[in-house]
Amino acid sequence: MYILVINPGSTSTKIAVYEDVKPVMLRTIRHSVEELSHFKEATDQYEFRRDLVINELKRLEIPFTFDAVIGRGGLAKPVAGGVYTINDKMLDDTRHAVHKHVCDLGCIIAYDIARNIPNCKAFIADPGVVDELSPLARISGSPLMNRICIWHALNQRAIARRFANEIGRRYEDLNLIICHLGGGISIAAHDHGRAVDANNALDGEGPFSPERAGSLPAADLVRLCYSGKYTEQELLKRISGQAGLIAHLGTNDMKEIERRIAGGDKHAELIVDAMIYHTAKCICAEAAVLYGKIDAILLTGGMAREEYVVSRLRQRIGFLAPTYCYPGEDELSALAHNALAVLRGEREAKEYT
Repeated sequence: MYILVINPGSTSTKIAVYEDVKPVMLRTIRHSVEELSHFKEATDQYEFRRDLVINELKRLEIPFTFDAVIGRGGLAKPVAGGVYTINDKMLDDTRHAVHKHVCDLGCIIAYDIARNIPNCKAFIADPGVVDELSPLARISGSPLMNRICIWHALNQRAIARRFANEIGRRYEDLNLIICHLGGGISIAAHDHGRAVDANNALDGEGPFSPERAGSLPAADLVRLCYSGKYTEQELLKRISGQAGLIAHLGTNDMKEIERRIAGGDKHAELIVDAMIYHTAKCICAEAAVLYGKIDAILLTGGMAREEYVVSRLRQRIGFLAPTYCYPGEDELSALAHNALAVLRGEREAKEYT
């Protein structure tokens, strides 16, 4: 089976071509801040990114004979986990979703490429709005607002299955706490194959991160909203995008920040240590969800490559359970495996409604 995988990120679009489970092409198309500054919303980048993907495939002389094109899922609405066939309803919901993120482009570009290829199917898998929360997890202190989760479902599930395979167990038989350390930090309690608790890592819950504010003092936030100092869009960016390490230190580049710390920058050290502190605290909170019965804690995402972050996290959470590190993200491979499972009839693609 010949599969094209498309994974849009905030400053890059990753593409891959797989023959069954073998990657035959991997590429990362970088996007400068200047290039993206012309677009008001993430979905406005659709034609720009689609054309870059198509042109890169043509440049590499990749034949457009794919059996499937699978994109990273967007934030249209909460769904159960699994593989979904992209349809008009999904495309419409994605374009008009309340939450906006460049991952929304995954399904739109995948559909547009696949529809011009005979007998080619278009899928997404385990989007960031996969919702398996327990009833208790949904309730907040105000009946006006339920808790929702926006998290790195695709990578967390892929890492969980990889870990389970390595120890000769099934993901569905394990209790895991998984922490994705990326531009946003998502932490989930996986109870025998279901993520029964996870935070909204996009816009307002959990630890602060390189680009997100995380949980904020609610009353102070309300007062800021009515201060007249900022527009709604400016405040939303100060929660997601221009928050966290960027807001405190002017950069989200951990290599640069670590160089500052090594050079004696005590303010940078304080801010990063605070991020680690709050991340550890949130990981420990998920232990209560699992009644303390934890087979392992898994750390993944881009910051899992940073020894400064990982070593200090281990010091704070190591007493809970054995902790394993899977640096980076496994999303391209995870998407390809999901598409292949459907093409081979091993898994049924769900209909988005």
